[in-house]
Amino acid sequence: MSKVNKKINLKISKTALKALVFVLLTSISLGIVGYGSYQLGFKEGLVRTKNIVIENISNAEEPEETELDTDFSIFWEAWDKLKSDHPDIDSLSDLDLIYGAIKGLTDSLGDPNTVFFTPEDSQKFNEDINGSFSGIGAEIGIRDGFLVIVAPLKNTPAERAGLQPEDKIIRIDGEYSAEMPVEQAAKKIRGETGTTVILTIGRQGVPENFDVSIVREDIEIPTLEIERIGNGGEIAHVSIYSFNRQLPNLFSREVLKSAFKKPEGIILDLRNNPGGFLDVGVHMAGWFIEDGKLVVSEKFTSGSIKEFRANGIDVLKGIPVVILVNEGSASASEILAGAIRFHRGVQLVGETTFGKGTVQKLEDLSDGSSLKVTIAHWLLPDGSLIEGNGLVPNFVVPITDEDVLNNTDPQLEKAIDILRTEM
Repeated sequence: MSKVNKKINLKISKTALKALVFVLLTSISLGIVGYGSYQLGFKEGLVRTKNIVIENISNAEEPEETELDTDFSIFWEAWDKLKSDHPDIDSLSDLDLIYGAIKGLTDSLGDPNTVFFTPEDSQKFNEDINGSFSGIGAEIGIRDGFLVIVAPLKNTPAERAGLQPEDKIIRIDGEYSAEMPVEQAAKKIRGETGTTVILTIGRQGVPENFDVSIVREDIEIPTLEIERIGNGGEIAHVSIYSFNRQLPNLFSREVLKSAFKKPEGIILDLRNNPGGFLDVGVHMAGWFIEDGKLVVSEKFTSGSIKEFRANGIDVLKGIPVVILVNEGSASASEILAGAIRFHRGVQLVGETTFGKGTVQKLEDLSDGSSLKVTIAHWLLPDGSLIEGNGLVPNFVVPITDEDVLNNTDPQLEKAIDILRTEM
């Protein structure tokens, strides 16, 4: 093929691509905060839905051609050399090479949350978003180039195996995870119920990497637990494990139960809560801060900003609150904690949160492949960026291995002490 023909074909491909983007492309908006991470096993619900929007344009049949500013001949030079010289080239189709090139585009952004899916991977990804599958019960993500545990979820194999937030996953069944996309790692960690996966873990403060063997299960985790603590049960210890669709109704029910015996103080426990739906997080903020107050802003690449404000009955705004957080508190947890602290000056106790505040959009391409693209960052009411920063608690209280062995919780104890000075 001559370079002239290649240039013509490039124009045709770009024209076709524009038609796909504006007409055939379905824009699947994931209504989840910080969708860069991946949850490994839910049965109760992956708390992810798809809102499919078909874009509309008037000139869909004959989209205007746009010339590329970049000299694309370098691409074809590389294509020709690979096709003519590589001994294994016959084992790959031209489509495989194109998929590899698209993956190179996403990798060049240096954003682990922007990913290309082949049709097979795209189908699996959509099944995982909407369906049930077995796993270990942990959320994983990328931190400083490493695959890490964001949070082991309550009452799951991951928690029972002793996995901790910020644990680095060095190998999965002996295969190094370096530069492995989150979705690919998730596929390897998931599997049939009753089967075993071996994770090689690197942990801060532990000199040697170590293996953890985990048997996969169908995962069911609680959404909400409320316990009355203190000498007379005057403090409500509210543990939220997931910002899923069940949370608003469950929380409303518990508040109504307490209507005749309101707590004198609330400990809002968001430890090891990796997030969930943004609108659920905003809804929850409405219980604690005044109606109309800014909860979080969404800042797009264009610079435009969309604000999300509390819309609730703020019946708990007069009750003293202390919030517990740790490295496993991410996305919606960080939004809720940050908004309440900003508007009410409440104290955060624990450890610095994960720092996960990006939004991705999943775009289906015409052949069944897809792109997951970062489109926005979340900003707290004071304008600070969550992504990569997290929230630093007012009182930093670590939990040591000795605390775990002795079943003591110094973070909770500190929160109780603070509340008793405010009640």
